[in-house]
Amino acid sequence: MTTTMKITSLPALHREHLLSLGKDVRFPAAQRLFEEHTVADRFWILKTGAVTLDARLPQRRHTEIETLGSGELIGLSWLFPPFEWELGAETLSPVRAYEFDASQVRSLCQSDPEFGFAISQWVGMVLTRRLHATRGRLLDLYEFAARA
Repeated sequence: MTTTMKITSLPALHREHLLSLGKDVRFPAAQRLFEEHTVADRFWILKTGAVTLDARLPQRRHTEIETLGSGELIGLSWLFPPFEWELGAETLSPVRAYEFDASQVRSLCQSDPEFGFAISQWVGMVLTRRLHATRGRLLDLYEFAARA
């Protein structure tokens, strides 16, 4: 079992600094937050509710990769060029979240190297865990298809 990399994984000083940049937003259930290969100009940290990450696979609409809950980071692609989403995301329930302007946070990461390092380490750990989840989900789908 993998451990989630919630916002609490960030050192308190950097976590508080990041959260001070966020604005409160709400989304209804079944709302698309972003689609694959579109511009990643923002990201969210979930307060309440659930969001599913998904991928488009040939001959399928969206295939669920992972479900995220409270305290988790929604969106990774905002930190790395070319700043395009690699997955899609949709709310599974009504959601409350902190929303962040990606360019503002990237600028802060550049101007404050200690903050930037902490954010990069945190996002890197989240990225690694999500890569493992994606790989596992795709292997499950492949195994299912091979049996059919």
